[in-house]
Amino acid sequence: MNQLKQFHAHSLRIGTDFAKDLITKLLEIPNISYAHKVLDSIPNPTLSLYNKLIQAHSSHGPHSQCLSLYSQLLHRCLLPSPHSFTLLFVACAKLSSRPHGQMAHAHFLKFGLDHDVYALTALVDMYAKMGLLHLARKVFDEMDGKDVPTWNSLISGYARRGDLDEALRCFLGMPSRNVISWTALISGYSQNGRYREALEMYLEMEREGRVRPNHVTIASVLPACANLGALEVGQRIEAYARANGYFRNAFVCNAVLELYARCGVIEKAMQLFDEIGGGRNLCSWNSMIMGLAVHGRCHGALDLFNRMLREGFSPDDVTLVGVILACTHGGMVEQGRELFSLMKQKFLITPKLEHYGCMVDLLGRAGLVQEAYELIMGMPMKPDSVVWGALLGACSFHGNVEFAERAGEALFELEPWNPGNYVILSNIYAKAGKWEQVAKLRKFMKGSNTTKAAGHSFIEEGGTLHKFLVQDKCHSRSNDIFALLHFLTDEIKICGEIGFLGSFIDEIRFMESS
Repeated sequence: MNQLKQFHAHSLRIGTDFAKDLITKLLEIPNISYAHKVLDSIPNPTLSLYNKLIQAHSSHGPHSQCLSLYSQLLHRCLLPSPHSFTLLFVACAKLSSRPHGQMAHAHFLKFGLDHDVYALTALVDMYAKMGLLHLARKVFDEMDGKDVPTWNSLISGYARRGDLDEALRCFLGMPSRNVISWTALISGYSQNGRYREALEMYLEMEREGRVRPNHVTIASVLPACANLGALEVGQRIEAYARANGYFRNAFVCNAVLELYARCGVIEKAMQLFDEIGGGRNLCSWNSMIMGLAVHGRCHGALDLFNRMLREGFSPDDVTLVGVILACTHGGMVEQGRELFSLMKQKFLITPKLEHYGCMVDLLGRAGLVQEAYELIMGMPMKPDSVVWGALLGACSFHGNVEFAERAGEALFELEPWNPGNYVILSNIYAKAGKWEQVAKLRKFMKGSNTTKAAGHSFIEEGGTLHKFLVQDKCHSRSNDIFALLHFLTDEIKICGEIGFLGSFIDEIRFMESS
């Protein structure tokens, strides 16, 4: 930097104009503020220099400076180029400023530059990122010579908004696709909880073989594997990531860690956690703490939390969900109460619905149903169905009819379409011998056409997920499946061990005859 300043002083003394080279070097460092001063000192700066400064601010911020520089170049009677607007649209997208974005669009049309595919793609992307999909689609439909990035911008916009059906329609309509096209859809499915579609899209990408997944693809699909319990596919993806050098990416490492933690392969998760070492971030700690908590390693989760504090990491709201959940699964009521109270006092974290839900579950499981109810009544926000559901579940376990009715009343209002709440309350009444209330609930369910959805499960075999419903014979290999089940039951009979599986076999016979 000192050498550049000396060079600048020397050029001023000898009267030689090296401003363009100097600004270029300053932006490579980058020292954008100094580059600004140099630009302001030039009597007649070129459009190219303005574009360089706009690009620097578009990348490094503050993004509002892009608009200021654009105003300056207009004031100097310079005509902006398509590249100027490409950079300006990117800056407006990062600012999420709809008025400035639409102003830039108007100027773009006024200068007659709406023939440039790169600037138009940036415009589509800007509107898509602002959530103005109708405007993005209008620009897209009016474009000639759309390229793959243009399609990708629209697909990403629809996926970000959660309109995955429209995103898929655009994807299928593309003349050609690249890795970003596939990743946009995979990521959209995964982030919107449609994990099976995310994994199926990834597997289709593999089968097609024209495009290879990159580190973003890997980090997008692994959460789907984790949520589906597709461990075999996840391990294959991990092997691919390691072989292609993607394991240096923190998002990929954390996604693999979450896969093992969620699937209950705790020793492997802990081994990976140690492997990440100095590359661990808060997400790594949270995934490991949550994995230990959910799978019954409650003391291990709390020990890891204390280790995290010793190593200088500050917990966030997700961390506290994990440690309170550990207390819930371990029946550690006092520790849970202490952590809940320390959230605001020590860690400056305001409890959210998730934390209240964990505390209600903790107290309810311990039989402290009234305390759990009082906690709900004292919440600073409106309890949601998860909070009331935790209380109803506790009442079911402990046979508390009074608070079950209060929880049920709240749940019927919050989610009248959910038959599970009616069934649980009905079972609580039945357990207490209140058959009149059981009959009323069942009559209400029948009158309102409230039916319980069929249970289903996923089984992973050969890298493929298979979905099975209760009494399901729709699977393409159902005959083979039932034939194997009958073979197994016959083998068990021969071994004289049929007794404890009698009801299971009866269910198989029932499914076959249905």
